[in-house]
Amino acid sequence: MTVLKISMQVLLVATSLLLVPLVLLHKGKGGGLSDMFGGGITSGAGSSGVAERNLNRITIGVALVWTMTIVVLGLVEAQDA
Repeated sequence: MTVLKISMQVLLVATSLLLVPLVLLHKGKGGGLSDMFGGGITSGAGSSGVAERNLNRITIGVALVWTMTIVVLGLVEAQDA
């Protein structure tokens, strides 16, 4: 059980650190941080639609892994108690 707990904690930290930049890279309604990294330039080129969709898919996937990791960690903690 300890190996599972440690691996889930490592996965939780990794997905948490990955979610932060993924969320910040999204194009906001008012521009925001995504424009600092060239979001405003690519939106004028017309190719940002595919990139934004891929970013959405990756973010949703990582968020689902993050959520499931929290659920598994909660179940492991409940069994240990």
